[in-house]
Amino acid sequence: MNRIRNFNRGLSMNALISVSDKTGILEFAQALHALGVRLLSTGGTAKLLADAGLPVTEVAEHTGFPEMLDGRVKTLHPKIHGGLLARRDLPAHVQAIEQHGIDTIDILAVNLYPFESTVAKAGCTLEDAIENIDIGGPAMVRSAAKNWKDVAVLTDASQYAGVLAELKAGGITQKTKFALSVAAFNRIADYDGAISDYLSAIDFEASIGQPAPQRSAFPAQSNGRFVKLQDLRYGENPHQHAAFYRDLYPAPGSLVTARQLQGKELSYNNIADADAAWECVKSFDAPACVIVKHANPCGVAVGASALEAYAKAFKTDSTSAFGGIIAFNRPVDLATAEAVNKQFVEVLMAPGYSPEALAVFQATKAKQNVRILQIDLPKGGATDWDNGRNAMDVKRVGSGLLIQTADNHELQLSDLKVVTKKQPTPAELQDLLFAWKVAKFVKSNAIVFCKDGMTMGVGAGQMSRLDSARIASIKAEHAGLPLAGTVVASDAFFPFRDGLDVVVDAGATCVIQPGGSMRDQEVIDAADERGVAMVFSGVRHFRH
Repeated sequence: MNRIRNFNRGLSMNALISVSDKTGILEFAQALHALGVRLLSTGGTAKLLADAGLPVTEVAEHTGFPEMLDGRVKTLHPKIHGGLLARRDLPAHVQAIEQHGIDTIDILAVNLYPFESTVAKAGCTLEDAIENIDIGGPAMVRSAAKNWKDVAVLTDASQYAGVLAELKAGGITQKTKFALSVAAFNRIADYDGAISDYLSAIDFEASIGQPAPQRSAFPAQSNGRFVKLQDLRYGENPHQHAAFYRDLYPAPGSLVTARQLQGKELSYNNIADADAAWECVKSFDAPACVIVKHANPCGVAVGASALEAYAKAFKTDSTSAFGGIIAFNRPVDLATAEAVNKQFVEVLMAPGYSPEALAVFQATKAKQNVRILQIDLPKGGATDWDNGRNAMDVKRVGSGLLIQTADNHELQLSDLKVVTKKQPTPAELQDLLFAWKVAKFVKSNAIVFCKDGMTMGVGAGQMSRLDSARIASIKAEHAGLPLAGTVVASDAFFPFRDGLDVVVDAGATCVIQPGGSMRDQEVIDAADERGVAMVFSGVRHFRH
């Protein structure tokens, strides 16, 4: 077999470095040079390396063709792609590159123009977006990734140290080269997906004459991009297979950012229920506890401390709490851990734990099975993402998707409209807001009795709102919780007065509902007849 050409006959490897994000690249190049690797580079990267005293060959010098069109054309050349794509194990490939004077490239370090961060900036123009679409970079990455057996392609600074370690140990392994190739193709897919999402959301006609393009929240093509976190033992049922994925850029304070401190592997149902509990508990400002069973809150409360909130939440439905998912929005201390430890819990979540609290769940082998997750609460900000919430919700249907903006509406006291003769008391108004928050996380049809910052009875997931009201009162009775003087939240309007009569008969003195029924006046008249207060929220919270 003919000998493969190199830039310098005395060197064994050649690296092409061309990066937009220059994090760690100088140190990486210095280490490559120290290992005897010859450096080829472009534009600003070449200048950075040269200014640091490294011997570097510019691409234009290597190809004999100058950069042109404001740098749009520089690496799209047979001497680059031939050096990346030539298979060293095929004599015909070796002969072809020898014949045309093409040198092989063994390492490619490329990251792409910052398209995603550019379009994320307020006021980004279409011209700025287009100019940040990389062409030569993805082309080189694809060439190198395709020829992974012969070329190591690096697309992220986090990969530099591992590759250098293997080079120092004798060479980059095939396993690593393949992993780098997969990562490279994933990066290209993510990049192209971001471009597609952005461009296909633009309303071209509406954007004419505007400084920034007018974009729809729902692009003409949706390109979901997710990263697998782990395979799961099985899905919702043992005969189903499952895996857990996260968004490419997860929101701070979301479930996928959790750190598991101890316990068995999370199951599919654990994760689904944990998300329901965590999303609910982080919606409260005061110390709160949420207990979830089968995706529904069975106990929610606020208190002066995590311990008080837990004690109140547990009272709501201690039977359903068995084997439940418990979430706190405050760190768990020793007293709270000792209280929780008295029941069987599948998953425990909080923003932190004292060492003494963690020790409680290490006392026995059985307790060590408890899955303990620590999740930092989001710091908050102007966007849903800043607040740890999904901007969009997705539901899979047969061969399709339903995509909607997430139900992130937050009801304020000023939003409430009193529609009855009787006015709610200040204490009832606070309980109404609390009950409304809980109802938002209960499966429809949802009816929630509350008092003093605590759920007293929860009716969920019934085909009839009337049945949900009955179930909520029955559960309160079984828990020994008196419903006299409670408030009630209904996630959607009462279509008839019968549902209202059920909750008033049970003891409710104040009701919150969206309103909007053709029989609203009938229900309002019924509330006046029964001597209870009713407020309209103007917002519905169906949850299917």
